[in-house]
Amino acid sequence: MLIETRGIVFRSLKYSETSLIVDIYTEAKGLQSYFVNGVRSQKTRQNASVYQVMTLVDLVAGVREDRGLNRIKEIKTAFIYSSLPFNVRKSAVGMFMAEVARKTIREAESHSELFAFLYNTFLFLDQTNYPVANLHLHFLVELSGFLGFMPGGDLSEESPVFDLQEGVFCDSSPSAGYCLDLELSKAFYALLQTNYTDCHLLRMNSIQRRLLLSKLLDYYRLHLEHLPEIHSHQILQEVLE
Repeated sequence: MLIETRGIVFRSLKYSETSLIVDIYTEAKGLQSYFVNGVRSQKTRQNASVYQVMTLVDLVAGVREDRGLNRIKEIKTAFIYSSLPFNVRKSAVGMFMAEVARKTIREAESHSELFAFLYNTFLFLDQTNYPVANLHLHFLVELSGFLGFMPGGDLSEESPVFDLQEGVFCDSSPSAGYCLDLELSKAFYALLQTNYTDCHLLRMNSIQRRLLLSKLLDYYRLHLEHLPEIHSHQILQEVLE
């Protein structure tokens, strides 16, 4: 069966001398892996750049439930980025988002709202002229909602800290010591109250930003079983600072 769909390239791995194995999150079938033969050959007519991570694509591809790797019949770039590949900060944020999405989204089925969120976030990252130092933090918060563990509750005198294990704001005696401190809880609550187009307005210094990223990754590990190690956040922190 062939499907025609939009997609976002999450990962591209070299296979043999001329081929690739590509993970693409598709609008029609969720996360799919494809074998692309001969794309790195000098004689090929295919454009290998379409398989670069973060590329937004339109594709026609085969789908077989009994096969781990499917084949792409046609593929083309759906949108040509104007700044993302050339801006080191934007590129670092985008690579981080792509890695987190690939390692947390596991369903090979359509999820139109999740796809729209991812697609529009990459578009915004490319097109915005505002600073992007907080965008990856907002991305983690929004993605957690699609994955089923969106932070809940409200910051108040009775619930001044965020409990990572319970996923809510609570008193100062959270479960098993998994919590944000008072100042970081305030910063986190402010993040929860904004949207991705305005998150650049949040005032956080580099130390707060680094701590909050580390705690949010802990939050993901607490709520997702067998979460693979996230590597790109180390590069991201160096670039943003």
